Amino acid sequence: MGALPVLLGVPLVGALVLALWGQRDSAPEVNVAFSGGTLAAAVWLTADIVAQGPTAVWADNFYVDALNVFLVALTAFVGLTTALFSRPYMRVERDHGKMTPARLRLYHSMYQLFNFTMLLALTTNNLGILWVAMEAATLATVLLVSIYRTAASLEAAWKYFILCGVGIAQALFGTILLYLAAERVLGAEGGALLWTNLHGIRAQLDPDIVSLAFVFLILGYGTKVGLVPVHNWLPDAHAEGPTPISAVLSGLLLNVALYAVLRCKVLVDGALGTHLAGNLMIGFGLLSVVAAAFFLSRQKDIKRMFAYSSIEHMGLITFAFGLGGPIATYAGLLHMTVHSLIKSAVFFAAGHAAQKAGTQIMENIRGLIKVSPTVAWGLLLSSLAILGMPPFGVFASEFLILTTAMRDLPWATPLLLLALGVAFASVFGRVQPMVFGETTARRLPHSPALLPVFAHLGLGLMLGLYIPPYLDGWYRLAAKMLGG
Repeated sequence: MGALPVLLGVPLVGALVLALWGQRDSAPEVNVAFSGGTLAAAVWLTADIVAQGPTAVWADNFYVDALNVFLVALTAFVGLTTALFSRPYMRVERDHGKMTPARLRLYHSMYQLFNFTMLLALTTNNLGILWVAMEAATLATVLLVSIYRTAASLEAAWKYFILCGVGIAQALFGTILLYLAAERVLGAEGGALLWTNLHGIRAQLDPDIVSLAFVFLILGYGTKVGLVPVHNWLPDAHAEGPTPISAVLSGLLLNVALYAVLRCKVLVDGALGTHLAGNLMIGFGLLSVVAAAFFLSRQKDIKRMFAYSSIEHMGLITFAFGLGGPIATYAGLLHMTVHSLIKSAVFFAAGHAAQKAGTQIMENIRGLIKVSPTVAWGLLLSSLAILGMPPFGVFASEFLILTTAMRDLPWATPLLLLALGVAFASVFGRVQPMVFGETTARRLPHSPALLPVFAHLGLGLMLGLYIPPYLDGWYRLAAKMLGG
């Protein structure tokens, strides 16, 4: 497991280096280099797990298996492509006077620290360290959301800090309750916070304590997932922070928070032998899908609109995992993957479009096809992909979720179909004039980074047509671990 220290060490060292030199002209390239090193370490770790199976190291405080290893690889990959996207994007922001040298240094160092905290949360076996990593991710992103120092960005960061702080406090209480239940079985020296130990004795845990713990855990970590009604921070944070941060918030952080919920759900299912955890996830997920779809129709800011789209999709993923079973769980894992890829591509394209028009207000973004056809097609295709148009991967995962809901929860199917229809009409009705209307856009002083957009779209298209055998194997193993 020599890859794990490298995986965690590269972004941590990157944060320290860029805290000193992050304001230099070469800082964006240094940021890309550290992100590339993180991806290389993730590939190395993935190869080790495929060859050796699940592995626990460092007094069992870190544990990598089929469930988290593919999320580690996905996190590292999107971290690299977002760093590539941010090179020209942040230089344009600097030219417009939004980014000073001090802010650039803060941005680059916190970007690497944010990657470190997400990877720490994914690889730790200790529920206490998981909570600490999620709290550290919150603090890092608060600084990133507020980096423009405008009144709106400071308000968004403050709202994010307060709401997620309250949520993470509830998650802490839920973690303490899980420890209380486990200590009664394992004893004070039995590693009662280690997930593998809890998993081994989950049938012996006190069901009353575990039930209460999961209520606090799903509310706490659900705040970070963006589940309705604890979602209010997410649209503001996306709209007011830099676009690269919107991409990693939607594409990565929401996945990591949901991963924490899933690890806890496995324990609750084993302790109770009932569908309580699944029912809670179905309820929160369905409410999020329906509410976000209707909020979408009222948005005027392009990044706020796609932020509500993230709430909708995370609700759908939560709903799928709540349904359980091999097909819905497989579909939930597939949807996590394609949503990360496609939604980050959406934000890449939307960020360039907003820079070209000089505004995030959709009514003032018109005629992108005449100024930059590649940005226009990137925005159009990524929007269609995230709306579930075939043959993109989002269509495949949504089809599996809907067909499973028709069989297992038929009353919910019309609500899902209605929400998806409203979301499609709301988003496409706004994207189409931005792409094909009369132009108001201008050329950018730095060429936009469009390779990440089309690379993500290509992967999303591939997953709609063909899932590689090794990825299919990960999904099946992970689904089995989650009780599917």
